[in-house]
Amino acid sequence: MKKIEAIIRRSKFEEVKEALHETDIQWFSYWDITGTGMEKEGLVVRGQVFESSYIQRRMLSIVVREQNLDRTIKAIMKSAWTGDMGDGKIFVSTIEETYRIRNGEKGSNALY
Repeated sequence: MKKIEAIIRRSKFEEVKEALHETDIQWFSYWDITGTGMEKEGLVVRGQVFESSYIQRRMLSIVVREQNLDRTIKAIMKSAWTGDMGDGKIFVSTIEETYRIRNGEKGSNALY
């Protein structure tokens, strides 16, 4: 099993969510995050532009079986892409074990 953590633009979230559902990923966690990086975001207030190094993004956390890893990553990359700096990052790590709390089932069968 693998855990995919993806940091994407908040404006691309709905597209990414739809792409994941089309890839049969029906459940994942997400939350709003703030980071800092090379990109600068501008905020316009009363005609005045203020640049900020704090970047608003959304982080997704998805645990998948090995056979679903590549297509899940491809779905995220295709749907989150704009071609501009700040499109995001994807991190993949190994999950040792999964347990379903309701019935004690364990392993990859406990994912879905």
